[in-house]
Amino acid sequence: MIEPLFSKKLPPLKSLRGFESTARLLSFRKAAAELNLTHPAISHQIQSLEEDLKVKLFDRRHRQLTLTNAGKRYYPMVREALELLISASEVIRRSASPDQLKVQSYVSISIRWLAQRLSRFRTLYPQLALQLISTIHQQGFDEGSADLAIIFCRDKIPSNIHWTPLFKPTLFPVCAAKFLLADRVLTPEQLQKYPLITVTSELWHWSDWFNAAGLEDIQVAHNISTDSTAMAVEMAMDGEGIALVNGPFFDRDLAAGRLMVPSAHQVSHFGEWGIACGQDMQGQQSIKAFTQWLIQDIHAHPR
Repeated sequence: MIEPLFSKKLPPLKSLRGFESTARLLSFRKAAAELNLTHPAISHQIQSLEEDLKVKLFDRRHRQLTLTNAGKRYYPMVREALELLISASEVIRRSASPDQLKVQSYVSISIRWLAQRLSRFRTLYPQLALQLISTIHQQGFDEGSADLAIIFCRDKIPSNIHWTPLFKPTLFPVCAAKFLLADRVLTPEQLQKYPLITVTSELWHWSDWFNAAGLEDIQVAHNISTDSTAMAVEMAMDGEGIALVNGPFFDRDLAAGRLMVPSAHQVSHFGEWGIACGQDMQGQQSIKAFTQWLIQDIHAHPR
Protein backbone atom coordinates (compact mmCIF):
# COMPACT_ATOMS: atom_id res chain seq x y z
CA MET A 1 0.00 0.00 0.00
CA ILE A 2 1.29 3.46 -0.92
CA GLU A 3 1.91 5.58 2.14
CA PRO A 4 -0.22 8.78 2.24
CA LEU A 5 1.88 11.83 1.44
CA PHE A 6 0.33 13.87 4.20
CA SER A 7 1.47 11.42 6.85
CA LYS A 8 4.65 13.54 6.75
CA LYS A 9 4.63 17.29 7.22
CA LEU A 10 5.23 19.23 4.02
CA PRO A 11 6.44 22.85 4.08
CA PRO A 12 4.10 25.36 2.39
CA LEU A 13 4.60 25.55 -1.37
CA LYS A 14 4.98 29.34 -1.25
CA SER A 15 7.87 28.95 1.20
CA LEU A 16 9.58 26.45 -1.09
CA ARG A 17 9.17 28.81 -4.06
CA GLY A 18 10.57 31.62 -1.95
CA PHE A 19 13.54 29.49 -0.91
CA GLU A 20 14.28 28.39 -4.50
CA SER A 21 14.28 31.97 -5.76
CA THR A 22 16.35 33.31 -2.86
CA ALA A 23 18.88 30.46 -3.05
CA ARG A 24 19.29 30.92 -6.79
CA LEU A 25 19.63 34.71 -6.65
CA LEU A 26 21.27 34.92 -3.19
CA SER A 27 19.27 38.04 -2.54
CA PHE A 28 16.03 38.67 -0.62
CA ARG A 29 15.44 41.85 -2.62
CA LYS A 30 15.82 40.16 -6.03
CA ALA A 31 13.74 37.15 -4.95
CA ALA A 32 10.98 39.44 -3.70
CA ALA A 33 10.95 41.31 -7.02
CA GLU A 34 10.91 38.03 -9.01
CA LEU A 35 7.94 36.67 -7.03
CA ASN A 36 6.16 40.03 -6.82
CA LEU A 37 6.41 40.10 -3.02
CA THR A 38 7.70 42.59 -0.49
CA HIS A 39 11.12 42.18 1.12
CA PRO A 40 9.57 41.46 4.58
CA ALA A 41 7.26 38.84 3.01
CA ILE A 42 10.09 36.84 1.42
CA SER A 43 12.16 37.12 4.64
CA HIS A 44 9.20 35.79 6.63
CA GLN A 45 8.81 32.85 4.22
CA ILE A 46 12.46 31.87 4.66
CA GLN A 47 12.29 32.28 8.44
CA SER A 48 9.15 30.12 8.62
CA LEU A 49 10.81 27.44 6.45
CA GLU A 50 13.92 27.41 8.63
CA GLU A 51 11.76 27.07 11.75
CA ASP A 52 9.78 24.28 10.12
CA LEU A 53 12.94 22.39 9.13
CA LYS A 54 14.73 23.30 12.39
CA VAL A 55 17.88 24.24 10.48
CA LYS A 56 19.44 27.41 9.10
CA LEU A 57 19.42 27.57 5.32
CA PHE A 58 21.21 30.92 4.88
CA ASP A 59 24.05 32.80 6.49
CA ARG A 60 23.46 36.54 6.68
CA ARG A 61 26.78 38.31 7.20
CA HIS A 62 27.93 41.79 6.25
CA ARG A 63 24.92 42.30 4.00
CA GLN A 64 25.94 39.23 2.01
CA LEU A 65 23.66 36.21 1.75
CA THR A 66 25.14 32.72 1.38
CA LEU A 67 23.76 29.20 1.63
CA THR A 68 24.67 27.06 4.61
CA ASN A 69 25.71 23.45 4.01
CA ALA A 70 22.11 22.42 4.71
CA GLY A 71 20.87 25.03 2.24
CA LYS A 72 23.29 23.78 -0.42
CA ARG A 73 21.96 20.23 0.00
CA TYR A 74 18.33 21.34 0.09
CA TYR A 75 18.36 23.65 -2.95
CA PRO A 76 18.85 21.12 -5.80
CA MET A 77 16.21 18.81 -4.33
CA VAL A 78 13.67 21.61 -3.98
CA ARG A 79 14.47 22.88 -7.48
CA GLU A 80 14.00 19.40 -8.98
CA ALA A 81 10.71 18.90 -7.13
CA LEU A 82 9.32 22.25 -8.29
CA GLU A 83 10.41 21.58 -11.88
CA LEU A 84 8.64 18.21 -11.75
CA LEU A 85 5.44 19.85 -10.48
CA ILE A 86 5.58 22.48 -13.22
CA SER A 87 6.26 19.85 -15.90
CA ALA A 88 3.44 17.59 -14.69
CA SER A 89 1.00 20.49 -14.63
CA GLU A 90 1.97 21.55 -18.17
CA VAL A 91 1.47 18.00 -19.45
CA ILE A 92 -2.05 17.89 -17.99
CA ARG A 93 -2.91 21.34 -19.34
CA ARG A 94 -1.83 20.32 -22.83
CA SER A 95 -3.68 17.00 -22.70
CA ALA A 96 -6.83 18.98 -21.92
CA SER A 97 -6.31 20.97 -25.16
CA PRO A 98 -6.21 18.26 -27.88
CA ASP A 99 -6.53 20.87 -30.66
CA GLN A 100 -3.13 22.37 -29.82
CA LEU A 101 0.25 20.85 -30.60
CA LYS A 102 3.61 22.23 -29.47
CA VAL A 103 6.52 20.98 -31.58
CA GLN A 104 10.10 21.47 -30.41
CA SER A 105 13.02 21.45 -32.85
CA TYR A 106 16.42 23.07 -33.31
CA VAL A 107 16.46 26.52 -34.94
CA SER A 108 18.35 25.32 -38.02
CA ILE A 109 15.87 22.47 -38.60
CA SER A 110 12.85 24.73 -38.14
CA ILE A 111 14.15 27.30 -40.63
CA ARG A 112 15.72 25.13 -43.33
CA TRP A 113 13.62 21.94 -43.27
CA LEU A 114 10.47 21.86 -41.15
CA ALA A 115 8.83 25.22 -41.91
CA GLN A 116 8.30 24.53 -45.63
CA ARG A 117 6.68 21.16 -44.87
CA LEU A 118 4.04 22.41 -42.47
CA SER A 119 1.61 23.71 -45.09
CA ARG A 120 1.01 20.08 -46.09
CA PHE A 121 0.28 19.16 -42.46
CA ARG A 122 -2.10 22.09 -42.01
CA THR A 123 -3.98 21.06 -45.16
CA LEU A 124 -4.60 17.64 -43.63
CA TYR A 125 -5.27 18.84 -40.07
CA PRO A 126 -6.66 22.39 -40.25
CA GLN A 127 -8.25 22.04 -36.80
CA LEU A 128 -4.86 21.68 -35.06
CA ALA A 129 -3.18 24.85 -33.82
CA LEU A 130 0.58 24.35 -34.19
CA GLN A 131 3.15 26.12 -32.06
CA LEU A 132 6.82 25.75 -33.03
CA ILE A 133 9.37 25.95 -30.22
CA SER A 134 12.83 26.47 -31.70
CA THR A 135 15.79 25.87 -29.43
CA ILE A 136 19.54 26.44 -29.52
CA HIS A 137 20.92 25.14 -26.25
CA GLN A 138 18.14 22.68 -25.36
CA GLN A 139 19.38 19.42 -26.91
CA GLY A 140 16.97 16.97 -25.30
CA PHE A 141 13.17 16.87 -25.23
CA ASP A 142 11.73 19.55 -22.93
CA GLU A 143 8.57 17.75 -21.84
CA GLY A 144 7.46 20.73 -19.78
CA SER A 145 7.31 23.03 -22.81
CA ALA A 146 6.47 20.83 -25.82
CA ASP A 147 4.26 17.89 -26.76
CA LEU A 148 6.91 16.33 -28.98
CA ALA A 149 10.38 17.12 -30.26
CA ILE A 150 12.39 16.46 -33.40
CA ILE A 151 15.84 15.92 -31.94
CA PHE A 152 19.14 14.11 -32.32
CA CYS A 153 19.98 11.50 -29.70
CA ARG A 154 23.48 10.14 -29.26
CA ASP A 155 22.90 8.19 -26.03
CA LYS A 156 20.36 5.72 -24.66
CA ILE A 157 16.76 6.94 -24.80
CA PRO A 158 15.42 7.69 -21.26
CA SER A 159 12.76 5.24 -20.07
CA ASN A 160 10.12 7.98 -19.74
CA ILE A 161 10.47 8.99 -23.41
CA HIS A 162 8.76 7.32 -26.37
CA TRP A 163 11.07 7.42 -29.40
CA THR A 164 10.16 7.18 -33.08
CA PRO A 165 13.24 6.91 -35.35
CA LEU A 166 13.38 9.15 -38.42
CA PHE A 167 16.83 8.63 -39.95
CA LYS A 168 20.48 8.00 -39.19
CA PRO A 169 22.84 10.95 -38.99
CA THR A 170 24.99 12.12 -41.88
CA LEU A 171 27.83 14.33 -40.70
CA PHE A 172 29.52 16.31 -43.48
CA PRO A 173 31.10 19.73 -44.17
CA VAL A 174 29.48 22.53 -46.18
CA CYS A 175 30.66 25.87 -47.51
CA ALA A 176 29.78 28.47 -50.13
CA ALA A 177 30.58 27.60 -53.73
CA LYS A 178 32.62 30.80 -53.96
CA PHE A 179 34.74 29.66 -51.00
CA LEU A 180 36.52 27.02 -53.11
CA LEU A 181 36.95 26.31 -56.76
CA ALA A 182 33.66 24.70 -57.79
CA ASP A 183 35.28 21.48 -59.00
CA ARG A 184 37.72 21.07 -56.12
CA VAL A 185 37.23 18.24 -53.62
CA LEU A 186 39.34 18.29 -50.48
CA THR A 187 40.67 15.40 -48.47
CA PRO A 188 40.16 15.64 -44.69
CA GLU A 189 43.89 16.44 -44.36
CA GLN A 190 43.53 19.36 -46.76
CA LEU A 191 40.28 20.61 -45.25
CA GLN A 192 41.83 21.12 -41.80
CA LYS A 193 43.92 23.97 -43.22
CA TYR A 194 40.81 26.06 -44.01
CA PRO A 195 38.78 28.19 -41.56
CA LEU A 196 36.47 25.81 -39.68
CA ILE A 197 33.29 27.06 -38.03
CA THR A 198 32.64 25.30 -34.72
CA VAL A 199 29.19 25.05 -33.10
CA THR A 200 29.70 24.83 -29.34
CA SER A 201 26.16 23.73 -28.47
CA GLU A 202 25.82 20.65 -30.71
CA LEU A 203 26.20 16.97 -29.86
CA TRP A 204 28.58 16.43 -32.80
CA HIS A 205 31.96 18.01 -33.37
CA TRP A 206 34.74 18.34 -35.92
CA SER A 207 36.70 15.77 -33.93
CA ASP A 208 33.98 13.17 -34.73
CA TRP A 209 34.39 13.85 -38.44
CA PHE A 210 38.21 13.84 -38.42
CA ASN A 211 38.44 10.79 -36.14
CA ALA A 212 36.25 8.78 -38.52
CA ALA A 213 38.70 9.67 -41.30
CA GLY A 214 41.53 8.16 -39.26
CA LEU A 215 42.93 11.52 -38.15
CA GLU A 216 42.58 11.00 -34.41
CA ASP A 217 45.56 13.12 -33.36
CA ILE A 218 44.72 16.06 -35.56
CA GLN A 219 44.66 19.52 -34.00
CA VAL A 220 41.54 21.25 -35.28
CA ALA A 221 41.99 24.99 -35.64
CA HIS A 222 38.64 26.37 -34.43
CA ASN A 223 38.95 29.66 -36.25
CA ILE A 224 35.35 30.70 -35.66
CA SER A 225 32.86 29.48 -33.06
CA THR A 226 29.16 30.08 -32.49
CA ASP A 227 26.43 28.50 -30.35
CA SER A 228 24.03 28.00 -33.27
CA THR A 229 24.12 25.75 -36.34
CA ALA A 230 21.78 28.22 -38.05
CA MET A 231 24.39 30.94 -37.58
CA ALA A 232 27.23 28.62 -38.68
CA VAL A 233 25.41 27.78 -41.93
CA GLU A 234 24.71 31.45 -42.65
CA MET A 235 28.38 32.23 -42.10
CA ALA A 236 29.37 29.36 -44.41
CA MET A 237 27.01 30.71 -47.11
CA ASP A 238 28.69 34.11 -46.77
CA GLY A 239 32.09 32.53 -47.42
CA GLU A 240 33.41 32.88 -43.87
CA GLY A 241 34.51 29.26 -43.54
CA ILE A 242 33.42 25.62 -43.54
CA ALA A 243 30.60 24.43 -41.28
CA LEU A 244 29.81 20.89 -40.11
CA VAL A 245 26.17 19.81 -40.46
CA ASN A 246 24.23 16.70 -39.54
CA GLY A 247 21.32 15.21 -41.44
CA PRO A 248 19.38 15.92 -44.64
CA PHE A 249 18.16 19.32 -43.48
CA PHE A 250 20.30 21.29 -45.92
CA ASP A 251 19.51 19.35 -49.13
CA ARG A 252 17.51 22.26 -50.57
CA ASP A 253 20.43 24.64 -50.04
CA LEU A 254 22.78 22.17 -51.70
CA ALA A 255 20.44 21.63 -54.65
CA ALA A 256 20.00 25.39 -55.10
CA GLY A 257 23.76 25.98 -55.06
CA ARG A 258 23.69 28.06 -51.89
CA LEU A 259 25.98 25.46 -50.31
CA MET A 260 28.42 22.87 -51.61
CA VAL A 261 30.13 19.86 -50.03
CA PRO A 262 33.93 20.38 -50.15
CA SER A 263 34.85 16.82 -49.09
CA ALA A 264 33.35 13.42 -49.91
CA HIS A 265 34.04 12.08 -46.41
CA GLN A 266 30.84 11.55 -44.37
CA VAL A 267 30.12 10.05 -40.93
CA SER A 268 26.94 8.09 -40.17
CA HIS A 269 27.80 5.60 -37.44
CA PHE A 270 26.61 7.38 -34.29
CA GLY A 271 23.29 8.54 -32.90
CA GLU A 272 19.89 8.87 -34.50
CA TRP A 273 17.36 11.54 -35.46
CA GLY A 274 13.85 10.94 -34.23
CA ILE A 275 10.64 12.20 -32.65
CA ALA A 276 10.44 12.19 -28.86
CA CYS A 277 7.34 12.45 -26.69
CA GLY A 278 6.36 11.37 -23.20
CA GLN A 279 5.53 7.68 -22.78
CA ASP A 280 2.17 8.67 -21.33
CA MET A 281 1.44 11.00 -24.27
CA GLN A 282 2.21 8.74 -27.25
CA GLY A 283 -1.46 7.80 -27.66
CA GLN A 284 -2.67 11.39 -27.94
CA GLN A 285 -4.30 11.84 -31.34
CA SER A 286 -2.50 15.05 -32.28
CA ILE A 287 0.91 13.50 -31.50
CA LYS A 288 0.09 10.32 -33.43
CA ALA A 289 -1.18 12.36 -36.38
CA PHE A 290 1.94 14.55 -36.56
CA THR A 291 4.34 11.61 -36.17
CA GLN A 292 2.66 9.51 -38.85
CA TRP A 293 2.37 12.50 -41.19
CA LEU A 294 6.06 13.49 -40.84
CA ILE A 295 7.28 9.95 -41.58
CA GLN A 296 5.10 9.78 -44.70
CA ASP A 297 6.07 13.31 -45.76
CA ILE A 298 9.79 12.53 -45.52
CA HIS A 299 9.33 9.57 -47.87
CA ALA A 300 7.18 11.57 -50.28
CA HIS A 301 9.32 14.72 -50.16
CA PRO A 302 12.91 13.83 -49.24
CA ARG A 303 14.02 17.47 -49.58
